[in-house]
Amino acid sequence: MPRPASLWFDLARENPRWGYRRIAGELAGLGIKISATTVRKLLREAALGPTGSRGGLPWREFIRRQAQTMIACDFFTVDVTLRRIYVLFFIELQIRRVRLAGLTHNPDGLWVAQQARNLAWSLPEREAPARFLIHDRDRKFTAAFDEVFRDEGVEIVRTPIRAPKANAIAERFVGTVRRECLDRLLISGRRHLERVLRVFVEHYNTHRPHRALALAPPDPRRPTLRLVVTPNRHGVRRRGRLGGLIREYSMAA
Repeated sequence: MPRPASLWFDLARENPRWGYRRIAGELAGLGIKISATTVRKLLREAALGPTGSRGGLPWREFIRRQAQTMIACDFFTVDVTLRRIYVLFFIELQIRRVRLAGLTHNPDGLWVAQQARNLAWSLPEREAPARFLIHDRDRKFTAAFDEVFRDEGVEIVRTPIRAPKANAIAERFVGTVRRECLDRLLISGRRHLERVLRVFVEHYNTHRPHRALALAPPDPRRPTLRLVVTPNRHGVRRRGRLGGLIREYSMAA
């Protein structure tokens, strides 16, 4: 017979919508007699809390289970010659591929809705259909923006207020593009910024290793080579991009 101390815990964790009475009843059906009051006490001691506090799927687990069908989006800003430029991007959560949507000084409702339509047209090309789009509660994400995706069968998931970690993968990309690119360049204008970002996003998608992908890029242009011997320097080709700020290495033909 399983030990009650471990079984009630497993039941509570695996069935977050069950209350202490339901757990006690389930245990009774298994021939384990334990009072509902005792189960409630044990839940409190284990910091599992009442069913209301554990009734939903944890956010991290939700992301992990649905990553293949999820896209996230966000804005970040770049100040150029005393003017602020807003950059909108989308990122596919499972493979980390980034799509640069557009840049503008004025991200009004018409502009963001058009960027939504531009991405929505490409959704049928995905291997797995998109089911969820994550974004924060920024007013720039208008009702018209959301409606474009709902028309494609995509559910909008808004992150909680003041919870940047709820859209952590998108936030991580913003940190990466700033540290590895924007903070190390002097941007002269909007066109220059767009050219820089497109080069960096191409590098990010096709070459840069990602820890979450076992050090592979999201969309590699060539298969990973498994070398029998360590190559010497003459067998490696180096490509400099953005004036040498980015270096890409590949095997010489």
